[in-house]
Amino acid sequence: MKIEDLLSPDLMIMDLKATTQKEAIKEMADLEVAQGVVNNEDEFIKSIWARENESTTGIGEGIAMPHARNKYINRAAVLFAKSPKGIDYNALDGQPVHLFFMITAPAGADNTHLQALAKLSSLLINPDVVNALKAAKSPEEVIDIFKLAEAEKDAQDKADAEARKAAASKKDSTPDDKKKPLIVGVTACINGIAHTYMAQEALIKAGKKMGVDVRIETNGSEGVKDKLTPEEIKEAKGVIIASDKKVDMPRFNGKEVVIKPVVDGINHPKELIEDILENKAPIYHADSSASSSDDSGKEKQGVWATIYKHLMSGISHMLPFIIGGGILMAISFIVENYFAGGANNPAFIFLNNAGNMAFAFMVPVLAAYIAESIGDLPALMPGFVGGFMATVYGGAYGGTYTASVMGAKTASPSGFLGGLAAGFLAGYIMVLLKKIFAKLPKSVEGMKPMLLYPILGLLIIALLMYYIVNPIFSGINLAITHFLNSMGTANLAILTTVLAAMMAIDMGGPFNKAAYVFASGAFANDPKSVTAAILMAAVMVGGMVPPFATAIGTTFFKNKYTKEERRAGVSNWVLGFSFITEGAIPFAVADPGRVIPSCMIGSGIAGALVGIWHVGVPAPHGGFWVSPLATNIWGYFLSVIIGSILAGVIMSRWKKPVSEDPDE
Repeated sequence: MKIEDLLSPDLMIMDLKATTQKEAIKEMADLEVAQGVVNNEDEFIKSIWARENESTTGIGEGIAMPHARNKYINRAAVLFAKSPKGIDYNALDGQPVHLFFMITAPAGADNTHLQALAKLSSLLINPDVVNALKAAKSPEEVIDIFKLAEAEKDAQDKADAEARKAAASKKDSTPDDKKKPLIVGVTACINGIAHTYMAQEALIKAGKKMGVDVRIETNGSEGVKDKLTPEEIKEAKGVIIASDKKVDMPRFNGKEVVIKPVVDGINHPKELIEDILENKAPIYHADSSASSSDDSGKEKQGVWATIYKHLMSGISHMLPFIIGGGILMAISFIVENYFAGGANNPAFIFLNNAGNMAFAFMVPVLAAYIAESIGDLPALMPGFVGGFMATVYGGAYGGTYTASVMGAKTASPSGFLGGLAAGFLAGYIMVLLKKIFAKLPKSVEGMKPMLLYPILGLLIIALLMYYIVNPIFSGINLAITHFLNSMGTANLAILTTVLAAMMAIDMGGPFNKAAYVFASGAFANDPKSVTAAILMAAVMVGGMVPPFATAIGTTFFKNKYTKEERRAGVSNWVLGFSFITEGAIPFAVADPGRVIPSCMIGSGIAGALVGIWHVGVPAPHGGFWVSPLATNIWGYFLSVIIGSILAGVIMSRWKKPVSEDPDE
């Protein structure tokens, strides 16, 4: 496919009226919709802004390349727009933007479209092309400029390929002092349809001017292209990584490596090459057991952000065990309560055992993947064993405690809290071991992943769990369990109100996850606990209210919602019924000031009713599908209905009417 196939006079704005970045994106998106390129303008604009928030697409030199690849796009295309006066687009060089290329690709775009988009992106590195486009007066002239530039690039690429082939055939006979230095690299950006290929072209061109051979591998939307060979990496003087996402790093062990964002590859290719030539780049040391992706050189996260990332890694791997095991256990209770045979029913025995087996893995998996997130693959096994010890062993003192809050000696594993501690300990133990053994001779390199890390990692985590973590956290776990089970109605209602409201703050984000993990942790520690079932019911109703509230609003207050929001509202009836809070996220993103407070109020009221009416649901997921398990089934339904109606009415009364016809 040629670039001209992606360009159309109907997708060009030769005199952009917008004066701000927001107006420019909206004006271009309007044309995309009018020409049938985009099928959902609101969602498309959100995806454009999501990319801008990661890093500006105003690459400098008066150019911006807003781009997206998702299901809201019907076909691959390039919209060209020109602003003679220039627009402040938050460009990297701080200068106004005059030329805009809004690049779109559908989620299932084929390689021919993606290759054409990649080639167009690489042409924008050519200053002659940019200057010609700035002077262009008509859409036809813009297309002719790209046709000519593409033909010249194709010819140049062919000549370069033949030159590389000829050089490869005679390189063995060329004296070392006559060979050009070779620098290899990788370019990658999040969407992989623009910056990836611009950085590749910029680095190659800069290398030619400096008398350096530059070979760049791209990790774009087509996958890995121009993959570097082991021979090229071995021969290279150094490596340039211009990337906004993870790339395969261990293969560069022992080489000088510069790691920068992809925009630096576009705007500062000469400086990156000079860093390699002048030996300013640090030597990259990859542990032999490291994973194939590496974040080295990336901007360091804050302490809490790092902890949250590791915690979410563990929780994301743990959730299938909670949900799968919990739902099967819930179904088994339905069988026990409503079918003949009760606890002796074969279906109950099978389902309950299967659910319990999945639950048994919950804490070990949590600990294992927290550890793996911190210390890579070698930390997985110590984390897993530490998590298992948290569920089984009380510790060096037998797990027996006498405390006034409990009033009696009781044996208990350290449970969910002990698993958290095990995961972080195992991860950082492995980080420490890697540093300790970093200076070992290369001749014994293979001993580290096969012998040293497993044995020492297991020994240290076992000692810590047995003598420190389990003895401490067993007592804490028992105290928390006792406290929850002894709560009066008033205190319980306060707790359920807070948990339910937290579910609506960010609808799947840190607050939502914190509330869910707290309740599911209590449930995992004691699945038969009445209080744990009430906490699970609280987070369940808290998560069901937002989608139901938006469904109610879009059904009964149509003049307050756009056509697209009304369509989304229909699906939220089903999502709310199934405890899928994320259905309300588009509404919250579009109008956070009204939607989020309204949902928090509704969810909080629903949670309070759960605590007051002692509604318990001994299942970690399922929404109304698991309502037969509720200890107060009518209270379960009513708390959700009341909270949802309240949130939907507040939200809709608060919103302003939209301008479009609600009946169209």
